[in-house]
Order: sequence, then structure tokens, then C-alpha cells
Amino acid sequence: MFFNFFKSKKCIEPQKLFYSNDIHSHILPGIDDGSPNTDVSIALLEAMKSWGLKSIIATPHIAEENFENTPQSIKNAFEKLDRRMLDLGVEMNINFSAEYRIDDRFRDMLENDNLLILPNNYLLIENSFVQPPIDLKNIIYELQLRDIKPILAHPERYGYYQRKKEVYEKLFNSGCEFQINLLSLAGYYGDREKETALWLASKGFVSFVGTDLHHFGHVEVINRFLSSKEYPAIADKLAPIIKNNELNI
Repeated sequence: MFFNFFKSKKCIEPQKLFYSNDIHSHILPGIDDGSPNTDVSIALLEAMKSWGLKSIIATPHIAEENFENTPQSIKNAFEKLDRRMLDLGVEMNINFSAEYRIDDRFRDMLENDNLLILPNNYLLIENSFVQPPIDLKNIIYELQLRDIKPILAHPERYGYYQRKKEVYEKLFNSGCEFQINLLSLAGYYGDREKETALWLASKGFVSFVGTDLHHFGHVEVINRFLSSKEYPAIADKLAPIIKNNELNI
């Protein structure tokens, strides 16, 4: 019922996504810079469902500078949304984890084994957009020692890696898998981000694709992308190499 308010005005119906499990979104209510309340969350979920998504892992930010979430605060937001879904009869398979900024707070949570792990023992991490963490290789190693498989969120958006693409290969070969954003493929962040995402795909360095959905503006961008002439070719390139649908969600 909410979807009609922000559905694309174009007559061409968006095609379905080339994966059915999404591992990166900000649709939990009132917990970060994503959905502000449960009604907006429901509307975003309806959009995701229209794209063919069947399972979603919500990943609120955890970052010491601005989003000091905890496993409990995230669980509380999830339960609030879950109750609203039951009230409205909205059926969608949803779980929760987090998108962890590599900072001192994350290091403490790692040391204390206080992390929300994704299915199949994955963990979604992100860098600062200003500079990479100086100890990222050590973080990757520490995670692997705990049998946790790191996924670096939206590597195509880090300008310092765009200028030194050899870093991507080193990180990927070290056991850090990559999740690119659907919005990057749609050109939402800019040409360089889109080109880098496609370059990573051409090298076989992409393991996951995520919507990174925050708000209705993102819905409109993704609808246009799924209705575009370029979408089928990009989908055909990525579908055989990504692992989204291998997750036990």
C-alpha cells in the first residue's frame, strides 16, 4: 500500500534482480541514517519484494563517531519492525546483522566477541571514506582466526583504492571478499564508482551485491536501473560469480 507513493512514473516495469538474498540494507526503523520509522521500513520492504528479493539481512551502521549501535539496540529495532509486519500481514524473510566501520569500537567488539555474524560466518565491514584503516590486513587475519569471513562493503566507493587498483587484488587474495552496491552499478554515486564496480566484476573480484537501501530516493534509482537497457547485460555478467543466493538465510 505504501509503494504507490514512490513508484517510478515510467511505464516500463522494472525487471527482477539477479539475486534473491540481500545482505546490505538500512531498513530497520530509527536506528541509523536509513528508515526513520516502521511505516517507511514497510514501504522499503515492499519495494525490495517487488524486485524479487525473498530474504533480507538488515545491516545498520555501527560506527563510534555517529552510530553507536549495539547488538541489543539492533535487535530491539528488528523486533519493532517484526511486530509491525505481523500487524500488517507483510510476509518477508528478514534477519539482522550490522555494517561495521573499522574503528576502535569495532576493535573492542572483535576482541570481546560481541559481533553480529552474517549467515555462513560472514561479517560485513566498511572503511572510512577518508582513508583506509592502517591495520586492515591485521583485522582480516584476526577475523579469519575466529573462522569469520570478512566482506568489505562497497569497495568501489573508496577513492584511495580507485587510484591504486592493485590494492583490490591484494585484499581479495588475502581472503577479504567484496560486496558492491547496486546503486553503484546504477551510476548513483558517479561515473568513477560505476566504472570501478564493473572493473571489479570483470576481474572476478565481486562476491556479493547489495542494495545498500536507505530511503525512497534509492528506490527510484534502482527502479530506473532495473528498467534500463544496460541492466540485462550487467546482470548476466554478475549472476554467475556472486554468492548471495548461497547464504543460508
